[in-house]
Amino acid sequence: MHITDAERKVMECLWQQHPATASELIDKLECSTDWRQGTVKALLNRLLNKGAIEASRSGRRYLYSPAVSREQCVSEASQRFLDRWFDGRLAPLVAHLSDHRRIKPAELDELKALIADLEDES
Repeated sequence: MHITDAERKVMECLWQQHPATASELIDKLECSTDWRQGTVKALLNRLLNKGAIEASRSGRRYLYSPAVSREQCVSEASQRFLDRWFDGRLAPLVAHLSDHRRIKPAELDELKALIADLEDES
């Protein structure tokens, strides 16, 4: 499932706090975007149609909750990014990052620890 950047902002709100009404989401998103009520409601409908969120009726309003986890969305987006830009390979991504941005010693230590853990699992 492909989640756009705008849809991701709505999802981030729902991952942090759910269930939430459209009004609650509008109030929360107004602080960080210039979106109006119609924009948020359109994004909610798109996410409902994609199956990314669920809605349950509570009186005269709907309560929205995520139907997919943040981890699931991050995993799918990461794989799409790797497939699109690096033929699905991780090493060229790391090489690109090391060529175009300084890797801090703490990040390098994290990468080494991750590689060691992966080698231990093999």
